[in-house]
Amino acid sequence: MASVTLRQLRYFEALARLRHFGRAAEACAISQPALSVQMKELEALLGAPLVERGAREIRLTRLGEALAPRARDVLRAVDEIEDLARASQRPFAGRLALGVIPTVAPYLLPALMTELARTWPELEVRPRETVTGALVRDLLDGRLDAAIVALPISEPALVETPLLREEFLLVRPQADAGRPVPSADSLREMRLLLLEEGHCFRDQALSFCGMSSGPPRDLMEGSTLATLVQMVAVGIGVTLIPEMAAPVETASAAVSVARLSEPRPTRTIGMVWRRSSPLADQLERIAAQVRRCAPAEAAPA
Repeated sequence: MASVTLRQLRYFEALARLRHFGRAAEACAISQPALSVQMKELEALLGAPLVERGAREIRLTRLGEALAPRARDVLRAVDEIEDLARASQRPFAGRLALGVIPTVAPYLLPALMTELARTWPELEVRPRETVTGALVRDLLDGRLDAAIVALPISEPALVETPLLREEFLLVRPQADAGRPVPSADSLREMRLLLLEEGHCFRDQALSFCGMSSGPPRDLMEGSTLATLVQMVAVGIGVTLIPEMAAPVETASAAVSVARLSEPRPTRTIGMVWRRSSPLADQLERIAAQVRRCAPAEAAPA
């Protein structure tokens, strides 16, 4: 009797995650007809349908919903077996999937990628830049080996290693350079420009301003720190940015940068990975490299 294959489980996991045959086929680097054939074969082996096929997206059947987390567990275990073999035979070689949040990636990755390539030339680092929630999901599902995020994450399945600490800086129009620095209470009364929902830096900034229960009505949002700084430059409002971003984002903008009053808001950047990861020893050494590559504006955590 034929058995379910790992290839079929990988294809099904992608389909269950993306809920779309076209996107799942692209993620698996196969054609959509080939994916459909594999899913039909898997359904035939199991004796029941796994998906309900719609015109634009698919839905999982009850069996499909039950199978999806089990498929992820199996695939994660297989990946960890492969990682274990790689770690024992050729440490610091092969693929390393590393996630980084957007408010860190542009200011840390260039130096880090250069340093890792110099130190371990056989290590193939594949960075992924996205928000914290997506990185944590990808870590838990085994699609990432590690991620650089703002701590704490407070996920029991993940190890957290603090790397560096940095302050939040206030960015105002250049005309405000000589004015007193507003307090957190005063910022609540100003037009505050922040990153859109999903970014942890947004939540940290709102918390500092005492707006955790809900942002003000005239809050304006941007998708990147660069966008926020340029909006400040034309007089639309003020914003907060992490210290490591200031030299890059304010260099060519007509803005002034100021440190906030004590107690100054800070964040801790760290590296996280699964507790079960066979690459843990290597990841500890990579974390040490991240510390060495940190921008001068950031202090060791």
